[in-house]
Amino acid sequence: MAKPSVTQLCAGSYCTATGNRFNVRETFIKLCSKGSLKEAFENFAPEIWSDPSLFANLLQGCVPKQSVSTGKQLHSLIIASGVSSDKFVSNHLLNVYAKCGELKTATMLFNSMPRKNVMSSNILIGGFIQNGDLETARKLFDNMPERNVATWNAMVTGSVHYGFNEEGLEYFSKAHRLGLRPDEFTLGSVLRGCAGLKTIKPGVLVHAYVIKSGLHMDLCVGSSLAHMYMKCGSVRDGEKVFEGMPIHNVVACNTIIAGRAQNGYAEGALDHFNLMRMAGFKPDQITFVSVISSCSELATLGQGLQVHAQAIKVGVDSVVSVRTSLINMYSKCGCLEDSTKIFSESLVLDIVLWTAMIGAYGFHGRGHEAVKLFRIMETEGMEPNDVTFLGLLYACSHSGLKKEGTQFFELMTEKYGLSPRIEHYTCVVDLLARSGCLDEAEQLIKLMPVKPDGVIWKTLLSACKIHRKAEIAKRVTSEVLKLDPEDSAPYVLLSNINASAERWVDVSDVREAMRGRNVKKEPGISWLEVKNEVYQFCMGDRSHPKWEEINRYLEELMGDMKRRGYVPDMASVLHDMEEEEKEHTLVHHSEKLAIAFGLMSTPSCAPIRIMKNLRVCNDCHVAIKFISKISLREIIVRDASRFHHFKDGECSCGDYW
Repeated sequence: MAKPSVTQLCAGSYCTATGNRFNVRETFIKLCSKGSLKEAFENFAPEIWSDPSLFANLLQGCVPKQSVSTGKQLHSLIIASGVSSDKFVSNHLLNVYAKCGELKTATMLFNSMPRKNVMSSNILIGGFIQNGDLETARKLFDNMPERNVATWNAMVTGSVHYGFNEEGLEYFSKAHRLGLRPDEFTLGSVLRGCAGLKTIKPGVLVHAYVIKSGLHMDLCVGSSLAHMYMKCGSVRDGEKVFEGMPIHNVVACNTIIAGRAQNGYAEGALDHFNLMRMAGFKPDQITFVSVISSCSELATLGQGLQVHAQAIKVGVDSVVSVRTSLINMYSKCGCLEDSTKIFSESLVLDIVLWTAMIGAYGFHGRGHEAVKLFRIMETEGMEPNDVTFLGLLYACSHSGLKKEGTQFFELMTEKYGLSPRIEHYTCVVDLLARSGCLDEAEQLIKLMPVKPDGVIWKTLLSACKIHRKAEIAKRVTSEVLKLDPEDSAPYVLLSNINASAERWVDVSDVREAMRGRNVKKEPGISWLEVKNEVYQFCMGDRSHPKWEEINRYLEELMGDMKRRGYVPDMASVLHDMEEEEKEHTLVHHSEKLAIAFGLMSTPSCAPIRIMKNLRVCNDCHVAIKFISKISLREIIVRDASRFHHFKDGECSCGDYW
């Protein structure tokens, strides 16, 4: 039997598959929903002219395809059919123009409509919000004689989406006072607004309202609640919400993983990622961004490699946000070559990806490469943002590129119209101070339009240590302590400067001041990863099960170093003690212990990657250069400031750090 045509079916013949009369309207609607608008119109023209309300289905099909031209053609036919005054059809036509960004046409249509209702206004408001014109949306809202829940939802969501969180909460509060009952979409937006404000009090009040409204078991609302608590720094409360949800999904899991990662619980983020996979949930690109960032924070290359492999398996490794996270992860794990490889193999390059690569070069002291990449980025027509310039200025400050750095600072404001933040000024102060222009750096801090913080003063203080400027250091220390009297860093830096000059009385005074204020020095900690396990070392710590073996190995290594010309830098010891005791202290600095263990525990061809929470001292920097030459190993050290790549007795920083 021959297959019937659409026309035959419409004429009323039977469907051979079921033997039932074919539903003409249902076929028409299906064609419209699939976007087959031409086919739908050509085959059902008689039905459309006899029932013009069917134009609404054709108009609905224009929106997913953003087909303004088809919408305009239908508009002409609607006028010809005589139903342009029909409120139902007019609203669908208005929706096409609004959703497709034709706001001028939409406004003209709205103003000419003889019959309007709340839906008409809601559609136009939604169009302006979608296109970022919140001001016009506000005016339309204020002039509406009647509003419904959808109207308030649009204003709450739009305000929060564009960062007007307080305004969004105010709209919610007004709707509540009017007796309107918000739905799960309203509450989700309100909670995102609370998260944006990062103040937990309004979030707790909304949580109480959620429970009262009976929507606390809703998956969308529950995820938004957990996200709100996480953003406000209350990780445990967010986890309690998650635990109380009747079911979980990928979005809920992502909320917990991201919340832990953003609040400094990187290990917890990785733990939840593993639980998520064990539960059978398939991670998405959002999951991988948080998990890869956690590997960056922990500098665990082994885990990072495994997560990268999983991202490839899932098929999200080509997503720009995932690739950006991978560039950061490999950079922070000491694998700059892998960061470069990912960047060079990326098919789509956005400003975030360029910025990540510039930052990676800067973190590894490769200032010239960062500058070159920035120049290429400009020729590609990519406009830098303030984060791009932050990475660029950091790269210049750590490579001694004073001229280039000051030029980029001017370029940032004069060409691109970007306002420098305190972080940008800190980079410029670091740039000037490292190059010996301490007076100029201090003057910049005093004249800059933003209020100085402790970080910028400590940056100058650190340079005082490099250039041994004790008097400036004393003055700067007082500025730091005004802002944070409990901070141990300025005391330690001033003590360092005095110790270098062998001003032991001043060292003693500084330490007495620390004791008087009960300020504790942050202990130096170094760690490394061996066979996917992280080993941690503190200065003089004997708790490691292989302590005796490490100590013997280190002493033999020191003997070999001395025979090759190494002389311990006693100025790096902050106490007045016997020379032999000073040397013993230097030998057992945490990074030396970690390197000795790494040399003992890894293959002779493998590089050693050490992470440290504080800045590497002068003596360790010199010592590691000797160790790299003796062991014929590359030793990569990440301290609190940057990466050092030691190879063949040289360091990538060129002793400028």
